[in-house]
Amino acid sequence: MSCWETIADYGLRSLGHGERLLPRSDFTLCQQFTLIGSGMIWNIYFGTLALLSGFVLATAVALGKSARNPLIRKPAEWFVFVFRGSPLFIQFFFAYFLFLSLKSSYPVLAPLTAAALGALVVLFLNTAAYSAEIFYGALQSIPKGDIEAADAYGMSGWPRFRRVIWPTMLRLGWPAYTNEAIFLFHATTLVFFSGFPTLKQKGDALYYASYFADKTFNPFIPYPILAFYFILLTLTVIWLFGRVNARLNRHLPQETRSRIRLRPQLIR
Repeated sequence: MSCWETIADYGLRSLGHGERLLPRSDFTLCQQFTLIGSGMIWNIYFGTLALLSGFVLATAVALGKSARNPLIRKPAEWFVFVFRGSPLFIQFFFAYFLFLSLKSSYPVLAPLTAAALGALVVLFLNTAAYSAEIFYGALQSIPKGDIEAADAYGMSGWPRFRRVIWPTMLRLGWPAYTNEAIFLFHATTLVFFSGFPTLKQKGDALYYASYFADKTFNPFIPYPILAFYFILLTLTVIWLFGRVNARLNRHLPQETRSRIRLRPQLIR
């Protein structure tokens, strides 16, 4: 079988299209690159949707945490505390068995027991909590002069938030939010590794990398391939968020603009 035939058979295997059975012997490098790359579809799906939806909730929670009314502030603080204080791996386990118990009483919630929706909910809430803390810190760091200038122009309420507070919050918190986006995509590898089952061998990139490592007893080929794909994904995220960061800072002088740079961290 040529490499092009392998790509045609296994390129969308993670979604259930193509060859039904996974390779069982004589594993080629093309098969491993193709199947692990196919699994990346799920990682990108989870990361992208959780990031987009979590951004909206994170903004609302950050505003709630900075509110003066304790009825609004306390729930926001506890939401952030619970999801930041517990391991994501445990959240996946707890959510899966919670959805299973709810399924028997409320059949309409049955789709939540599948990773495509249930794990997405967990990632959505988790990244919203971490991002909310980032945005809350950015809100507290907004220079008072900016708000006073908005007041001097007669802005108040929604216009002041939309044109002054929200853009400044994003500009100050965007570099840290970029890190959260990278960590979120990395965290998607825990979905099928935790409580959510893999149906009909339709898994993510880590699932297929583990499959090849178990079959060949050689983890030094599939796992570096997995790392290679995530490095490419990380570079893509850095580039996209860097473009947004440049857009947020376009009004500042060139020499004072903050830039998102790739700086490999050798020791953590």
